[in-house]
Amino acid sequence: MPPPPNLAGSSATSELFEFSAEERSLLLRLAHESILCAIEHREISFDPPTAHLSENRGVFTSLYLRGELRGCVGYALPVSSVYRAVAETARAAAFEDTRFPSVTAEEAPELAIELSILSVPQRIAPEAIEIGRHGLLISMAGHRGLLLPQVPVEHNWDRVTFLNQTCRKAGLSSDAWLKGATIEAFTAEVFGETIKRKAFNS
Repeated sequence: MPPPPNLAGSSATSELFEFSAEERSLLLRLAHESILCAIEHREISFDPPTAHLSENRGVFTSLYLRGELRGCVGYALPVSSVYRAVAETARAAAFEDTRFPSVTAEEAPELAIELSILSVPQRIAPEAIEIGRHGLLISMAGHRGLLLPQVPVEHNWDRVTFLNQTCRKAGLSSDAWLKGATIEAFTAEVFGETIKRKAFNS
């Protein structure tokens, strides 16, 4: 596996970290290794090494290459262990994000990775949404859109803009949240390697 990453926390993380520095380092190395194994056609174990990492969680993995987004894929709902989810979403971000070509063998060592480990989404009233704390999941008529807690912070959005943009991410009208769309919120523990972003297009 690659050497231990240079960890950088996000302002969108919760006040008390659930995952230790050792667990964060392990998960980030796992994300890198999952991508490399796919490129090199090697097998990788998805078996969690600890009980904590076997807990089911939603996970998003964001890849950056020289400061620019290079892929972002995730599971909004806790469909698998956090350990497996990190490995799978890292691989999907590298090779299945249709906005980008697949990561190459030359690019893989230069990737910086950011992980967002989500709490279970819960229904929330619009006025209770806290910028920097909550991510949003909005759904209506078979459409669903999700934005992570760090997105409105980085774009300097207020609560209404955040709601509007999440509706647009779902393919709905920006005011769908006023017209019966289901609004759910989640928190995320966000950590990763030091990234000098040039752009953010989640």
